Amino acid sequence: MEKTQADISIGALFRNRVIQTILLSTFFLQIGIWVRNYSILLFVVEQTNENPVAVSLISVAEFAPIFLFSFIGGTFADRWKPKRTMIWCDFLSAISIFVVLLALVFGSWKAVFFATLVSSILSQFSQPSGMKLFKLHVKEELIQMGMSIYQTTFALFVILGPVIGTFVYQQYGIDVAIAIMGIAFLLSAGILFLLPPDMEQEEKPETTTVLQEMKDGFRYVWNSRALTLLGWCFAGSGLALGLTQPLTVFLVTEQLGLPKEQLQWLMMAFGAGMILGGGMTVGLAKKILPQILLAMGMTVNALSFMVMGFSESFWLTMTVQFICGIFMPCIHIGINTMILKNTEAEFIGRVNGILNPVFMGTMVVTMTISGWLKQTFSLVAIYETSAILFIVGVMFLVPLFKGGAPVIEKSKEV
Repeated sequence: MEKTQADISIGALFRNRVIQTILLSTFFLQIGIWVRNYSILLFVVEQTNENPVAVSLISVAEFAPIFLFSFIGGTFADRWKPKRTMIWCDFLSAISIFVVLLALVFGSWKAVFFATLVSSILSQFSQPSGMKLFKLHVKEELIQMGMSIYQTTFALFVILGPVIGTFVYQQYGIDVAIAIMGIAFLLSAGILFLLPPDMEQEEKPETTTVLQEMKDGFRYVWNSRALTLLGWCFAGSGLALGLTQPLTVFLVTEQLGLPKEQLQWLMMAFGAGMILGGGMTVGLAKKILPQILLAMGMTVNALSFMVMGFSESFWLTMTVQFICGIFMPCIHIGINTMILKNTEAEFIGRVNGILNPVFMGTMVVTMTISGWLKQTFSLVAIYETSAILFIVGVMFLVPLFKGGAPVIEKSKEV
């Protein structure tokens, strides 16, 4: 039987050494991250008797460094060799995890915040380096399909991650969970040695200062209409997600009246939707513009958050989570594809480092106050406000496909 063009493209992607290595590294990295996320969440909930402010601070520890270090990390990612940067970041994350384990042994439970903080900081140097490798080693016509497969890997762990994290914590406790995190980061670092050697020309020549390169990055984004509008879209999405990110556990315990452990089933439904959505997006990746994918994903998220805010039925909430998960890959794939297609390789780190803080900064703002808002307003009001903010973000994408024609353009020279 004659192979289709999609079959050939997928085969070419999976034969790519960079794709193979990054997917395998991501596998172990996701194990560490999900064990961290759920073990620390359940640990802090128990230690503080479900204090919403303490629970929200977990998310602040995870996302605040993204706002503070993303641009710095992106600038240095453009200067440094990507393979070496990624290996060192995973290795140092593992070391920080074992330091936290020692602190726990000596009785300081609050050290768990440090584990999240350090690995989040280091990811700001590693993540743009991975994006740069994608830009350098994957053909442009395969980028959106490659991102679809990459995001499907993340979707798999949205299902498996909560189960693994909850099981490890409930069966073995926080000490073993922390140890598993450290081992997972070490395995990820070891696998990254399989990446092709860094090319010498990838090293940023020392002809400009870091400050000058930061200024060039801002000018590059400012002169690109697509990237500027994407930044405003990020702001709306960040404000929306920040309101609800720390409060999902209360959606389960208060709105649905279930034990906090039932959160894992909602996450599994979301993850199942992501896997299905990721598979569907792989097939549609070459047919739909990335800005349209992004707008579709955000619109469905808005409707989903609206329903979840009112729902008092576990099955309705879980169904909506599943639908939301189907369209979530549209958001991730649309964003990453727009950045990669509208950015030259030497600016990938800085563009990523500018747009990410816009998203994370706005998210951290609402995330930081979400615990206090929860004590003042109802979950319904918070979730409906989040839905409105998603719609505001979609409005900034309209000029990119108004009249059916994309407005994708390269940034002017800086």
